[in-house]
Amino acid sequence: MAPQPDDQPKAAGDVPRRLYHYNAGFLRDRRLRRILQLSGHDLALGLPGPEDGVVVWGHSPYAHRGEAIAARRGVPLIRLEDAFLRGVRPGRMGGGTLGLMIDPLGVHFDSAAPSRLEQILATDHLDDSNLLTRARDGIARLRALDLSKYNMHDPALPLPEPGYVLVVDQTRGDASIRHSGASAQSFAQMLGAAMDAHPQARIVLKVHPETALGLRGGHYSVADQSDRVTLLADAVSPHALLEGAIAVYTVSSQLGFEAILAGHRPHVFGQPFYAGWGLTHDAGPLPRRGRKLTKVQLFAAAMILAPVWYDPCRDRLCSFGEAVDQLEAELRAFREDRAGHVAVGMRLWKRGRLQAVFGQEKPLVFRDVPGDAQGRGILVWAGKETEGLSQQGPTLRRVEDGFLRSRGLGADLVPPLSLVTDDLGIYYDPSRESRLERLILTPPPPGGLARAARLRDRLVALGLTKYNLPGARPDLPPGHRVLVPGQVEDDASILKGGGAVRSNLALLQAVRAAHPDAVLVYKPHPDVEAGLRPGAISASDLNGLADVIATRADPVALIDACDEVWTMTSLLGFEALLRGKPVTCLGAPFYAGWGLTHDLGPVPARRLRGADGGLLPRPSLDQLVHAALIAYPRYYDPVSRRPCPPEVALDRLAAGDLPHPGLANRLLAKLQGRFATHARLWRR
Repeated sequence: MAPQPDDQPKAAGDVPRRLYHYNAGFLRDRRLRRILQLSGHDLALGLPGPEDGVVVWGHSPYAHRGEAIAARRGVPLIRLEDAFLRGVRPGRMGGGTLGLMIDPLGVHFDSAAPSRLEQILATDHLDDSNLLTRARDGIARLRALDLSKYNMHDPALPLPEPGYVLVVDQTRGDASIRHSGASAQSFAQMLGAAMDAHPQARIVLKVHPETALGLRGGHYSVADQSDRVTLLADAVSPHALLEGAIAVYTVSSQLGFEAILAGHRPHVFGQPFYAGWGLTHDAGPLPRRGRKLTKVQLFAAAMILAPVWYDPCRDRLCSFGEAVDQLEAELRAFREDRAGHVAVGMRLWKRGRLQAVFGQEKPLVFRDVPGDAQGRGILVWAGKETEGLSQQGPTLRRVEDGFLRSRGLGADLVPPLSLVTDDLGIYYDPSRESRLERLILTPPPPGGLARAARLRDRLVALGLTKYNLPGARPDLPPGHRVLVPGQVEDDASILKGGGAVRSNLALLQAVRAAHPDAVLVYKPHPDVEAGLRPGAISASDLNGLADVIATRADPVALIDACDEVWTMTSLLGFEALLRGKPVTCLGAPFYAGWGLTHDLGPVPARRLRGADGGLLPRPSLDQLVHAALIAYPRYYDPVSRRPCPPEVALDRLAAGDLPHPGLANRLLAKLQGRFATHARLWRR
């Protein structure tokens, strides 16, 4: 989704178009160059002219080269720094940043002179209601998603017992210490002050992530531990760590900023950007900062107004919210895949896409039968789960296609843009709870319902469905029209979630019995039309039951033209709900049983009542949409080859700029269909 009009990315003002640099890092970092280019700036080598500028990275060891040339040539000096939401890994471990501070005044961590961020904090009214609403939602969303500047932490790691004083370490020699008016001695002073102010409390010294990874040294060590002081190097959740603290002490760490967002008033021994605005206890106040701000105003300036954010999938500048969408997708992939997976019983044609989606942290190990996973998780295609695999417990994830899949059929071996993984069950099997069911009953994160509504509106406007096959709408007789989608009769959703009606013929007979005078529009399933799966109805059987047989028709056009939909378990029922049509279910698909459909099938009681027997709250349509299209699936962008949010998948499906299966895939599809037919005949 494009940024909203009041949430357009803000480019830095007073920055020349052409910027000269004197650091090889600018040549190596393609992401950085691209963000500058999209912001309207060209990088160049040589000497700047009077209309040009010089760009350096913060106060890096090489910045003096550019500083000297800018001073000699009398041209503006521009300093760059990462925004406060960088990505999964620190910069020293690779991976491009999601945002930049492009600053023609200074740099945010240098208190010797005002930076562009400080200028915004000091002079902007920061009273726009839309801006402040986005800031409140942003704070809540970062906390709900457990997002920080770097995100290699593990939310499952145990935390110290609550009630401690948190003292935050930083990497030795970091420019943000020296230029915030502090020094290495400040850390010893800070620890002493924390111990004096809290003589009975436990002290937790939080090691910087880069120190814990062995990339750079810190200021505290095991020598600082005592019966009251412990060193914490584990990669715990920073938000959870702040929740358990009774006080927070920092020199200039970003964790001090996050402490403010968590409701603390941290004790600050340097002069970082967040000090001096009435939100901190400042050991060294900065006289020029005297304005009183709220944490929401601080966040609005630091995260929405000052940075330039980048969307690496769509290769464009974006809003803060879209940057969070992208980081959420990347971080989910990192957290779920960091230990690696063993993929069991996966068909050969699926393995390439599975490797691309689940193997970016550690390559998948493919096996035909289960074995020792050696600390990895286990992936199995949901329909191939065996009793032995079921005993694997939470290490087992069942895999299936998502609900926004592709432009083309899985039976034609078109790879999916979305896949779901489920550690509890699988969405089409109502005999046991699935992760999707639990998500439907879980309130979405802040801003989640609004995001789901935008996604639904756009999906409907674009006319997108699961497979997005070409088709037309046939002429339909007047009258009350009922759309009856056919299904693959051996589909797992019918075998697991079907009711008394389990065939397309029986479905049509049930609908005709309920609507003797209606216009029944029967749409055969595309896989059945293609001859790849069972479920065909003979012409003689269809006679008198269906008024229209909509072969190779556009399902969206049919939904729009019909007054209601009757189905066993078809996803077309869900797609009709998205478009405001009444839906009757004769089976128990994932979208049934929540008060959004007319249910004639065997809906599980757990969707209606809790363990205490009380009625469960009824989710709204957008709560269902958030669970099914945002929280449950994982999306993969085949253009940028990275995890992506659903909004990117919608863009790809709408534009059609997707790799298409070649001749080999089509031939393999025909062979697959023929072997499947022989196998069914053999089983009979």
